[in-house]
Amino acid sequence: MFGIDPSFFSSLLQVIMIDLVLAGDNAVVIGLAAAGLAPELRRRAILIGILAATGLRIGFALITTQLLSLGGGLLIAGGILLLWVCWKMYRELTVSQEEEEEATEALSDADYNADGSVAGRAPKKSLRQAVIQIIIADVSMSLDNVLAVAGAAQHHTEALIFGLALSVVLMGVAATFIARLLHRFRWIAWVGLVIILFVALRMTLEGLGAFVDIPAIPLLYTPHELGAAAAH
Repeated sequence: MFGIDPSFFSSLLQVIMIDLVLAGDNAVVIGLAAAGLAPELRRRAILIGILAATGLRIGFALITTQLLSLGGGLLIAGGILLLWVCWKMYRELTVSQEEEEEATEALSDADYNADGSVAGRAPKKSLRQAVIQIIIADVSMSLDNVLAVAGAAQHHTEALIFGLALSVVLMGVAATFIARLLHRFRWIAWVGLVIILFVALRMTLEGLGAFVDIPAIPLLYTPHELGAAAAH
């Protein structure tokens, strides 16, 4: 209708949900790592973590979009990696209420549980220990985010560019707010997990379709020129 591909809007909605969930998830991991620090060091560690995650998303976006365009094998690898991301997200969604509360308090610098301290129950650690934990998590989660956005966008370049730009903005500006939102409305994170699982399965099938004939699967896979192109 009006020359607009309906699949573009579907891809765009998936991209936005993935960005929301993974930005909040990344922020919670940063908060958990920084929770055991003194207040002045905690703020510094969180700032380092958010800046690193933002920079890594930009860097991975420049590399990953080119790699995924190469064809089937890399799509299969990307899909399998996203399946691992789903498992990791599931484990994080089942983390104890106390741990998540500590992370949210550390991010917001607020005593939500009214126990007289901000993230006071977290194990104590040094700034160096916290930053190392944060950077390792950022590398993994930034790659996860870029892959998921690229997979959800499919062949819609505009949705891909919008999604990558949104992920950078969310990590740089609204990560703490989103983490609190996901803490309050847990179902949003579960919806995001289902969408990432859908993207992972679709990427894997699309990659396999470059090497073997796969019948059409409603919503998940439609045979197209990719398989023919990769076979030559």
